[in-house]
Amino acid sequence: MAKAGKNIEKARKQVENKPYPLQEAVPLLQKVKYAKFDETVEITLRLGVDPKHADQMVRGTVVLPHGLGKSKKVLVIASGEKVKEAEGAGADFVGGEEMVERVQKENWTDYDAVVATPDMMKSVGRLGKVLGPRGLMPNPKTGTVTFDVAKAVQEVKAGKVEFRTDKTGLVHVPVGKISFTPDKLVENAALLITSVIKAKPPAAKGKYLKGVYLCSTMGPGIPLDTTALEAAARA
Repeated sequence: MAKAGKNIEKARKQVENKPYPLQEAVPLLQKVKYAKFDETVEITLRLGVDPKHADQMVRGTVVLPHGLGKSKKVLVIASGEKVKEAEGAGADFVGGEEMVERVQKENWTDYDAVVATPDMMKSVGRLGKVLGPRGLMPNPKTGTVTFDVAKAVQEVKAGKVEFRTDKTGLVHVPVGKISFTPDKLVENAALLITSVIKAKPPAAKGKYLKGVYLCSTMGPGIPLDTTALEAAARA
């Protein structure tokens, strides 16, 4: 741990205490990398909302143009012809009541996303205790409760990510891997930030975008220039 501590200290010293344009922050984050594995790059946004109020909840999805660097495993809970449709679209696990039972009995969560058809939601509703805490519960708002299972599976596989505020008004979303080219990380991050800015609830008063940080699994957080990000979102 001593070595890791020294490395992160060294990395932090290379990051000045100032907001960086996104195009400068990405190469800097890649330059100060010291971990031996391909770290996940994440955007953290501090929003001026009170998530305790339902009308100030910020939530949505976005398909990142360059994906996340790994193919997501998708479970589809459906019946009838929708089972074949899901299989054809590349779903990793497909089934009906037997899948619901497996999740319930085994606490099985070896997948990254769950898509369900509306007619199966009565059964899927029983899985709240297993799927809810892991953020895997299908939801019509995020397009994961739908009869168009092929489209839902393809979007998840293409790099669809969900964003939502936590209890403290923060949003954390992965936008790729440290090994991506700078252009790909910039494009993924820019689209995600713009999507969160555009999802501002009408009930949110005062400054909405209070802070944005770019970081990797083991690297330092780099503050981003919020004024430039807001201008880009309006353009």
